Amino acid sequence: MKIIDITEADYGCEERPEGAPLMCRLVLETENGVISREIPDADVDRLGLKIGQEYSRKLAVILPGIGYHKDKPLLYYSSKLAQKLGYDVISIEYHDMPQKIKGDAAMMKKAAEIAFSQMEEELKRVDFSEYDEVVFIGKSIGSVVEASYVAKHGIKARQIWYTPVEATFQFATSNVLAFIGDADPWSDVDKIKDMAKIAGISLYSYEDCNHSLESEDVLRNIEILQEVMKLTDTYLRGE
Repeated sequence: MKIIDITEADYGCEERPEGAPLMCRLVLETENGVISREIPDADVDRLGLKIGQEYSRKLAVILPGIGYHKDKPLLYYSSKLAQKLGYDVISIEYHDMPQKIKGDAAMMKKAAEIAFSQMEEELKRVDFSEYDEVVFIGKSIGSVVEASYVAKHGIKARQIWYTPVEATFQFATSNVLAFIGDADPWSDVDKIKDMAKIAGISLYSYEDCNHSLESEDVLRNIEILQEVMKLTDTYLRGE
């Protein structure tokens, strides 16, 4: 879609509600005619939107692991990249989750079901059809939750899996970017690699790295994080 005009949103006879953000109206030329969308005025400046540019509305949904929340490196920086690229970002947060689930398939399944239910509740008001592009980004058990959600609801979306577990591959599609540590104690890494190959998934593995994609070498961890974020950035750009 191409931007053919940018104007202030029309509030009709009433003024902008007190405390509401200033909105702008984008007039967009599409294959099916001219449409308009309202976005926050701050986003016009933040994204540097100008008449004549291409525009698409994008959404990134962030799914944490258990104990690996949205402010930890992989999710923190992937969220920042998505925001910089113009994605609306929704971060899912779990509560009342079971603990000590590593190695316990039954507890892992229970945790995934709880997380899935909470995700469904948080996303029930999201109209995915309003977005031109949707990306789900999940860590560990979050990758199971996102993959099953996409499959259940038939959402046209791309996915990023940080340290997926074996159960994630029940819902595997080829439109996935994945990362795993060779020393990940939460998964059978060789099995993960085989399943990724069969599904046609791009899986990057890192020697001597654990479930957080970290090793005992701090400086190497920074290099790995930088590489993972560069690959994430390229994927988010659709390149």
